[in-house]
Amino acid sequence: MQIPFEPQLFGYNINIHLVLEYLAFFVAFRYYVILRRKRSDTISSNNRLSIILGAALGALIGSRLVGILENPVFELSQQNILQLLNTKTIMGGLFGGLLGVELAKKIIGETQSSGDLFVFPIILGIFIGRIGCFLSGINEFTYGKETSFFMGMDLGDGLLRHPTSLYELAFLIMLFFGLKWLQKHRELSNGDLFKWFMILYFAFRFWIEFLKPNVFFVFGLSTIQILCVVCLLYYGNTIVKVIKN
Repeated sequence: MQIPFEPQLFGYNINIHLVLEYLAFFVAFRYYVILRRKRSDTISSNNRLSIILGAALGALIGSRLVGILENPVFELSQQNILQLLNTKTIMGGLFGGLLGVELAKKIIGETQSSGDLFVFPIILGIFIGRIGCFLSGINEFTYGKETSFFMGMDLGDGLLRHPTSLYELAFLIMLFFGLKWLQKHRELSNGDLFKWFMILYFAFRFWIEFLKPNVFFVFGLSTIQILCVVCLLYYGNTIVKVIKN
């Protein structure tokens, strides 16, 4: 199989990344519905719907905003502006969704933690989306720097690069089963599972960004890495508690 993978249907090229992105949303939501049916949700249906809407709106704004901040310096043209407005990133979506949820809960007066039910559907959705990123090769800015490492791959430009999407897929598998183990064998407070998902995923993304050919830096860090630091500071109390114990 050649990468970028561009299958054709009736003579038209199929955007495999877009197809898998929509599939990720659909499968993740269906998985969430199944999990909610299996568990007794202490949050009412109306409040849960408000939380989901808050998460969706926050994720939409966050993903676009961080996507734009990843490359704030660009040539002013209609094509570049349209491309920039269509830029989005899962990291901005996750953190924006978190803020959207917290705002929605304040508005409706919900005090219970609400994130645990979303953890495994989110991981599954990211996993499916990252398959699309990998198959898109250099058509999606998720590829790595040039490397002589034995896992270097030609992602479409004739150069051996770190297949960072594959690295992330491996990490997501470990994260999924690691959190499943944690949920089964440890007594967790409501909301702890989501906190640990965010801490571990953002920590991983902080380090994997060093393998990507980012071009815009502040204090030597990319926009995504700065967001990772902000997120880890947000959950600083949780991290400190674990270190002390």
